[in-house]
Amino acid sequence: MKVASEPTAQLVSEDGVFVADAVKSESVTEGESVSLNSSFTQIHRDEEIEWKFGDILIAKVKNNKSVFYEIDDESFRDRLKLDHQTGSLTIINSRTTDSGLYTVSSSERDTINTINLTVYALLPVPVISRDSSSSSSSCSVVCSAVNVSHVTLSWFKGNSVFSSVSVSDLSISLSLPLEVEYQDKNTYSCVINNPIRNQTRHLNITELCHTCGTSLALFCCGFTEAVIRLALSALVGVATVVVLDNDIRSRSLQQKKSVQKYPSNSD
Repeated sequence: MKVASEPTAQLVSEDGVFVADAVKSESVTEGESVSLNSSFTQIHRDEEIEWKFGDILIAKVKNNKSVFYEIDDESFRDRLKLDHQTGSLTIINSRTTDSGLYTVSSSERDTINTINLTVYALLPVPVISRDSSSSSSSCSVVCSAVNVSHVTLSWFKGNSVFSSVSVSDLSISLSLPLEVEYQDKNTYSCVINNPIRNQTRHLNITELCHTCGTSLALFCCGFTEAVIRLALSALVGVATVVVLDNDIRSRSLQQKKSVQKYPSNSD
């Protein structure tokens, strides 16, 4: 989880201007629980604490009891908890729709604390596949991820970024091509990441780019293995020719013997 500070904000009420603490940022991955700190050390017995999501009241501590408010889409139902000692709010099983600005205020204090929460979607493990449309002597592969947003997809060569592509708000499919030589000994990996998480898939050149038995055998199988395969193919061809030749000779000899044993009558 990352926490960052932003400039101090001012919130206006009917009675004047409340001074807000510096807006804090919280980041979490969907499905995780996150606690939003009220910054109050101890709340008083008769003090009321209110939490708002944007402009919507979602929770309150009153008379040392928790009160939760349902909003139209019921997005927070059974997913909120309040600490009666500090007034801090916990969101259980967070969702991407929980992202937004949360403010906590007190009936006895002029300070309003503000937290900007970002809930990132779960990151998929990227998929690496062979680009069969390529006809070059090198191996073309593609790393892809579907339905992602606020992420960067990158090819790493060793520990260095080789190429990358990013997407912000839209949920789209990303793909990033890479060409490697069959005998390349470098380590390649495809990484998808957002500001708090990453997922990695390593490229196995030998497995994905293996094309032995094709016209590219000299490139992927090694020279010695390719020569052996070609030699075996040649031997099989020669053996086939010899068998056919012997068969033809045998048939021809049988025909001659048949003619000599049973000569045809002449006038």
